[in-house]
Amino acid sequence: MEGEPVGIVIRYPRIDFSKVRAHWAPNIAFAQFQNATSIIPAPVEPWLIKVLNIAMERLPAGSEQLREDMAAFIGQESQHYRQHQKFNKVIAAQGYPRLAEFEKKLADDLDAFLKNRSLKFMLAYADGFESLGAVQGGIWFERMDALIEGADPNAVAFWKWHMAEEFEHREVCFQIYHRIYSGGLWGRIWNGYFYRVYGCLYAMVHLRGFMDRMFSYLIEQDKKSMTPAEQAALDRDIKALNNFQLRVFFPQLLKNFLPWYDPGKKPTPPGLFDFLRQFEKSGPAEA
Repeated sequence: MEGEPVGIVIRYPRIDFSKVRAHWAPNIAFAQFQNATSIIPAPVEPWLIKVLNIAMERLPAGSEQLREDMAAFIGQESQHYRQHQKFNKVIAAQGYPRLAEFEKKLADDLDAFLKNRSLKFMLAYADGFESLGAVQGGIWFERMDALIEGADPNAVAFWKWHMAEEFEHREVCFQIYHRIYSGGLWGRIWNGYFYRVYGCLYAMVHLRGFMDRMFSYLIEQDKKSMTPAEQAALDRDIKALNNFQLRVFFPQLLKNFLPWYDPGKKPTPPGLFDFLRQFEKSGPAEA
């Protein structure tokens, strides 16, 4: 049985994005969907760090282990958004300049949440975002082989590293939310289930809207320089991607809305922590 690390580990990957092309996987639609998805962490994860720092002051006594997990979570997320900023810059430079506009709009939305929404809403939203990562972590290590066969190894390593760490810290936001807001019978019912589901749905719809608009933009840019035959091939890739999401991703996502959902009980995908160990050999990069 694979040995899991004791606690959450902060890793400092050295991934070379310099030669990664926008069409880094044989299925171009899959590559571009992931490229669109990559815009999300750049503003969301710095925002998450701010939300967790606020929540740290609200945790009840006896939360020492959770505080340690939160500190490690923040360390991991700090690496995630920095790596995505590097990746996004490489992709945008290949003929997709409007990606920066989408990123700024999302950052503005999140800043408005900080100013105008409650901590309960923000933690429920954060749990929704993190629940997506927990699902993707399992898929990347159990169901993704056909889509990443023949793909750029640097891009694959980048995504597998990120999704593996999302799986590793999958229950931190869930535990914070419940520790603060799910006390007592009414708290467990209303906050612990109904409001949590509301926050998750809000986050998923909000973020999926950005991903869909960015994906459409990327595909539109691609088709401008494609022959009719290439456009037809891309349409087939889109259909295959949609079928994969309906068949694999969405059934797993629906489990997040069950009343007994607990991300900590998700079984670890085979090979996940063995894969992550390759990124534990180096410290922070020099400035």
